[in-house]
Amino acid sequence: MFTSIPGITAGHYTDFKALTGCTVVLCPDNTVGSCDIRGSAPGSRETALLDPEKTMNQVNAILLTGGSAFGLAAADGVMQYLADNDIGYKTPWVKVPIVPAAVVFDLNAGDKNVRPLPENAYAACESATAGEIERGSVGAGTGATVGKWMGPEYWMKGGVGTAEQKHNDLIVSALAVVNAIGDVYDTNGKIITGARHPDGGFWAEVEPGAMFGQAQLPLNTNTTLVIVATNAKCTKLQVYQMCRRAQTGMARAIKPAHTSHDGDCVFGLATGTQDAPLDLVAEIAAEVTAEAIRDGVRTARGIGNIPGAA
Repeated sequence: MFTSIPGITAGHYTDFKALTGCTVVLCPDNTVGSCDIRGSAPGSRETALLDPEKTMNQVNAILLTGGSAFGLAAADGVMQYLADNDIGYKTPWVKVPIVPAAVVFDLNAGDKNVRPLPENAYAACESATAGEIERGSVGAGTGATVGKWMGPEYWMKGGVGTAEQKHNDLIVSALAVVNAIGDVYDTNGKIITGARHPDGGFWAEVEPGAMFGQAQLPLNTNTTLVIVATNAKCTKLQVYQMCRRAQTGMARAIKPAHTSHDGDCVFGLATGTQDAPLDLVAEIAAEVTAEAIRDGVRTARGIGNIPGAA
């Protein structure tokens, strides 16, 4: 499970009526963070600070949220929760919480006028646990959808998924919010969830050449968000390199990935308690990213007229 790394906790806020929500990951002291963003339409906050050339190494929490760009305001609730608990980057005057955030576009699934608010993200922080967290159509994945490349009449539910691998004392885990324009594939190359064909099966299997050829799609309304965490000792540059490799895992599970319609983003966290080769950590990161994405659609239940694999 994602939260088995000591000190890492996670929690959700879910609005089943409006089909939106948010998911927060809280980090132990001295967690090093970075990120890698691909696709053409990211919605994010504080990600420039995570560039490996920037001097800030510390990350206190990461927020993944629905609501498109409106949802970025929910990060204020995480900031307030951390401030109330005296957590943040220490300056001579005050501790400033470092809270990167990224959004998915879910305004096409539920109530477009309802987005996660700061108090909702605060509640997600209060619910954060080191135990197993709920997956599927919850949190930031409540209104997530996938397989939208043929238009919304053929889409299916996305959601929140997790995966983890251990190698001796090394732990690498991933949490994904799957809201892709593409289909999600199993390791055997079969579609798990994607654009449904009206005669049964999936468009990409029935008419492989149809992809993007028949639908007029709005840009900038799809994104897959991933947080990869490890207990390995990593520099900020190494965490960034881990994020880049994790994007490979996204491309293994989603076809197509990183399109002009997506804003795909991978955050990386390293708590720094175990020695491990970077290439081992990075390759496991790619594998757990792919598995977390698959888990996110397998556990997603249908909502309204949007069917889910679960």
